[in-house]
Amino acid sequence: MTSTEPRPDPVPASASAGQATGPLAGLRIVEVSSFVATPLCGLTLAQLGAEVIRVEPIGGGPDRTRWPLTDDGTSLYWNGLNPGKQAIEVDLGTAEGRRLVADLVAEAGILVTNTERWPELTHTALSERRTDVVTVLLTGKHDGGTAVDYTVQAGTGFPLVTGPADQAAPVNHLLPAWDLAAGLYLAVGLLAAERRRAATGRGSEVRVALEDVALAAAGHLGYLADAMLNPSSERTADGNYVYGTFGRDFVTSDGARFMLVALTPRQWSDLRSMTGLGDVIDTLAGALGADFDDEGDRYRHRGVLAGLVAEWFERHTEAEVTASLGETRILWSPYRTFGDLVADDAAVLRSHPLFGTVDQPGVGRLLAPGSPVYVDRASAPPRPAPAVGQHTRDVLGDVLGLDAAAVADLLARGVVRTTGHAPKTEVA
Repeated sequence: MTSTEPRPDPVPASASAGQATGPLAGLRIVEVSSFVATPLCGLTLAQLGAEVIRVEPIGGGPDRTRWPLTDDGTSLYWNGLNPGKQAIEVDLGTAEGRRLVADLVAEAGILVTNTERWPELTHTALSERRTDVVTVLLTGKHDGGTAVDYTVQAGTGFPLVTGPADQAAPVNHLLPAWDLAAGLYLAVGLLAAERRRAATGRGSEVRVALEDVALAAAGHLGYLADAMLNPSSERTADGNYVYGTFGRDFVTSDGARFMLVALTPRQWSDLRSMTGLGDVIDTLAGALGADFDDEGDRYRHRGVLAGLVAEWFERHTEAEVTASLGETRILWSPYRTFGDLVADDAAVLRSHPLFGTVDQPGVGRLLAPGSPVYVDRASAPPRPAPAVGQHTRDVLGDVLGLDAAAVADLLARGVVRTTGHAPKTEVA
């Protein structure tokens, strides 16, 4: 639902990309991860001021080439999930490289990862190095088995209630919802462990399983309880109808499509008034023995109600519908493609305080989002993502205290590598 509160002001664009600001300033985290959930955890914390050191194998992580790509092969996906982090490049295939990363974790005190592959980086091994260490681990399944968002979707019921009502095949969602939710759960678990450590001096092992996140959501939303209590009325796919209330997509006379949801009594009343269908709906309710003031009855008879509303939309243009909806409390939005959002020099995004311009290595000047979290009416501005190994020298010197000769030796022997280039400074 929308808010009548004024939008908070973003942090000024002149804020330094490397400046430690925000409520988590001073918190140092080592991230050994890939793909969505664990990088999102690190990104969320970095945007709140934490120093996040992203460790990658020689040549970069496996997600460095994940689509979408620029014409020269730079991953826009990777760049989107890793802004504001420091990147170091370590040969994790060697014991010396892994010990170096363990040294970093022992110094930082916190590890975020999605692998238990290396014995030196387990919670048990790290606890022997530092008793108050916090390790945060993402697994696929509760027993430690592997999974990705799309296999978790398949096993937890959601694709079978997604898509057109007349399509029997499952529809996986394009949005990796469980990855995104798991990343935020990881961040919450990390902050909870850090708060306890600050109070008691105790370390923690935090574990989140991707499948558990999806199963918990199915339980919290009542879907599993409904299946247990009402086994004869199993849910099926229902197109774009909103389950349990009145909501669907509608098309105007000039072909524009809107999503509309009337969730509350006020919104339902506004929809009746806007369309002029109040008397017709009351007559229909009498004929059907329904009470359309009850959202359950609105859902049960969604087909006939939607037919009436669809006919109203078909008699009005996009401009007329936009003006009419703007005078109501109904929840609505036009459908827009990604292309629509960046049309006309990204006018829609440029008008939004979440976005700003960064100079991204390998890409160039790019409009990118900052943090959606506002603390004291301020949020972190967008920052570029690091190149592979961009901060290897800095991290080894500043965090581990290695001198130039020691760093040079590690570089010469291939234990670490530095191949990145510092991003250009934004010109005001």
